[in-house]
Formats: sequence, structure tokens, C-alpha cells
Amino acid sequence: MTVRTVPVSLAGRSYDILIGPGLIDRAGELSVALLPSRRVIVVTDETVAPLYGDRLVASFAKAGIAAATVTVPAGESSKEFAAFGRLMNALLDERPDRKVTLVALGGGVVGDLTGFAAATLLRGVDFIQVPTTLLAQVDSSVGGKTGINTRHGKNLVGAFYQPRLVLADTTVLDTLPRRELLAGYAEVAKYGLIDDPAFWDWCEANGAAVLAGDAARRTYAIEQSCRSKARIVAADERETTDLRALLNLGHTFGHALEAETGFGPDLLHGEAVGAGMAMAFDLSAKVGLCPPTDAARVRRHLASVGLPVRLRTIGGDNRRTWDATRLIEHMRGDKKAEAGKLTFILANGIGRAFVTREVDEAALRGLLDTAIAA
Repeated sequence: MTVRTVPVSLAGRSYDILIGPGLIDRAGELSVALLPSRRVIVVTDETVAPLYGDRLVASFAKAGIAAATVTVPAGESSKEFAAFGRLMNALLDERPDRKVTLVALGGGVVGDLTGFAAATLLRGVDFIQVPTTLLAQVDSSVGGKTGINTRHGKNLVGAFYQPRLVLADTTVLDTLPRRELLAGYAEVAKYGLIDDPAFWDWCEANGAAVLAGDAARRTYAIEQSCRSKARIVAADERETTDLRALLNLGHTFGHALEAETGFGPDLLHGEAVGAGMAMAFDLSAKVGLCPPTDAARVRRHLASVGLPVRLRTIGGDNRRTWDATRLIEHMRGDKKAEAGKLTFILANGIGRAFVTREVDEAALRGLLDTAIAA
């Protein structure tokens, strides 16, 4: 299958996203011309390292590039302050210079963590993204948002710092559990809901095949998602206008749900985004912005592929008692809030999302109460 190239066009910091099979085994040859020196440090986690770590290091060795590896625990706990400090010390143990390149091999946690480490190590070194989850391939590896979590919320400490290259190896998705694929698929569907109703139509028709492993449809979904994000990032790299904020569709709700579940295994980020997008469209319909039929389509499709769009299904055996007041308090700590006003991405319909800071809190509370009771 042909490798697809999606350019991310930024002044002085442009880079390519390569999408296709077998890219981990070609990482050395594909990146060598971009490296300031023939030395890299691979950052990965305990789940991904046994699957792909040796293959990635071997690809660098074949291209004459020396590669060390630093492994962190899997999961959101590695994005805490203490874990970030341990990572930085482990990187410094390798005695890097400013021409070293970090390589993030893993999902969104590893990518966010490695990107922030690259932004701060020796006041800034290059890095490359090798995302191994669908969510990371279509979202978190693209656009240069890096960061770690705090007790006040998710990704509240970080930097805008662009990679030199993104290698999205589509074959690694074959090893992902269905739940991880679903979490990534929520972000795929998001691009249709923001401003591309034709892509949403495509998702409704082809989403099941993407999740079932159809290679051509998966590649198309990843490519279209990356093109959508690259276009928005090129126009608003640092979210200085509301354009890039549109990428946060579902995230105000989703981050509140994640915070309430402790950023733990009961709710993956993409699952939270899926539930959040359904709630954003429900709220849009509730306040008369969006046709109820569009909100119903969103909820129906996301539920049909298996995303947990009903709050009572979240958590499995650890299901919790949700509380609207607590969820709203989590939203107040969201980094998009301004001057005490909550920021939401709502919609006038499928493919017609917009940013607002004028949501009536009584309507929001009513929506949450309904969602909790459903």
C-alpha cells in the first residue's frame, strides 16, 4: 500500500505526517536527513516497548543512528509532575547534547510527555512522533500540543512544540484492543462534526469497517483526519483565535468526565470525547441551536459502534454516582475557561461547530441532570 503524506505547513516549522504500513521498520531511513546528529533517545512505555521497541531501534541502527531507550509506566500516571521529573533525569542520565532527537513511541500519553520533555530538555531539542494508537495517529501526535496533568486538571502545564516528523504506521493498529480503537475512532468522527458533513456521512457508512480492520478505509480515515487537523493548525497554531479551539469539540464535557473518574482506566480519553460530543450536540439541540435530528444522528452512530455515550455505562463494574455540580466545577478548571465563563464547542448542525462562552448554566445543569438519569 502506498505511503500517504500529509504536510503540516507552518512558518519555519513545517513537517510531514507519513501514513502507511511498515513505517516503524523504516523510521531510520525516513528520518536520518532530518536529524541534527545521528543520535536519538526513544521514549516509550512498558506496554509498547516489548511490541515495537526493538524494531524501532533496529531501524535506526540500520541507518547508522545510535538509539538509547527510556521506558516509562503505561497510562496517565506518567503525565504527573513526579513522573515527568523521573523521565527528565533518565534522559539526562544518557548525557544528551542539544543535537539529540527524542522519539516518542507510543500513544497519546507518551507523545504528550515526550513532546514536553523535548521542549524543555536543554531548553529545547528536536523530537519525532511514532504514534501507536489510532487516537494518537489522528489527533495528539499532530499539531504540537504537549503537556502533563496536574491535580487541577488535564494538560494544564505544557507547551506548543512541533515535531520534525510524524510516522503513523497503520499496521500497529492490528494489535490494538477494540476499546482503544473505539477511543481513537471518536476523534476521527469529530472531524466530520466540526466542519465536514460529507466526512461524517462517510463515517456513518464506513465506521464499522474501520474498526473491523479494513486497511484501506483505516488509512483513508487517518489521512482525512490528519488533513483536517493540519489545515486548522496551519491557520491557528497556538489557538490564538477560536479556530483551533474547534478541535476541542466534546472536550469540555469529556475532560470533566475524565476528572471525575480520576483520569483512570474506567474512562479512556477518546471514550470521554465521544460521550462529550454526544452531550455537546444534545445541549445544542436543547437550547435551539441544532436540529434534534442531528443530535440524534450523532448519538445513534457513536453508540452503534460501541462508544459509551450514556453516563450510566461508564466504568463497568466501577460505575459511579454522577453529580452535575461536581461536573460543572471540573469544567470551571478547564484551560479554555475565560474570565469565569465556561467555554463550549456547540453546533448549529453536523459540520457546523462553533465556540461559545454564553451557555446558560441552568440549561447546562438541566442537560447534565438528564444525562445522569438516562
